[in-house]
Amino acid sequence: RELARRGFDLVITAWRKDRLEALAEELAAQVAVQVLPCDLGRTGGSAELIAAVDALATPIDLLVNNAGIAHSGEFTSMRAEDIRGLVALNIAALTELTHHFAQQMKMRGSGRILNVASVAGFQPVPSMSLYAASKAFVLSLTEGLSEELRGTGVSITALCPGLTRTDMVESLSAEGVPPFLMSSASQVAQEGIDALLNREVIRIPGAANQAAVTWAKYQPRWLVRGLGGLVSRFTPPRN
Repeated sequence: RELARRGFDLVITAWRKDRLEALAEELAAQVAVQVLPCDLGRTGGSAELIAAVDALATPIDLLVNNAGIAHSGEFTSMRAEDIRGLVALNIAALTELTHHFAQQMKMRGSGRILNVASVAGFQPVPSMSLYAASKAFVLSLTEGLSEELRGTGVSITALCPGLTRTDMVESLSAEGVPPFLMSSASQVAQEGIDALLNREVIRIPGAANQAAVTWAKYQPRWLVRGLGGLVSRFTPPRN
């Protein structure tokens, strides 16, 4: 919606076709929208999407990698299929899409990529260890590529929001979080697109999130992970 508001034609993808088509119908009065349903967490999903986009023969000027999932609870209690699914979507799919479209952008000498990471990528998060590790990967990859792509006309940005009102966060039972710590999806999207168009490398939406990341940066790592572990031990498990 934010990109459409700014006049960008769209190619949108997600695994729920009905919601994609409803969104396309909503935005069709503003911009051209093409729908490509795909499950990026499934084996071969990224390759399927890449082939479908390439078949459109429409250059992709902006790539937004915002698909992701999270699981809370002890790592040793996770199901093997949940581990594979999180790694496939949060890490593998993002990496494959970034690699493919960055190559095309580099050849054209222009393009922008937005990777949605998280404030969780800046420090370990006990009880969400695998999710935080996947976002640390996204953040590190984005920062490294920002230097590799310097001078090519291609920029890459890591958007690092905190808790945001989305289906994923609601599924983790975050309703008890104070309102000032919870961002709206529209606010985060606006900041992300601003950062993307300004070719920023990292954007952390919200003063509270910025303060938390800055605080953690200057503390001993044992203290940060220890406090995280203390909080997780006194937080009821969520399903």
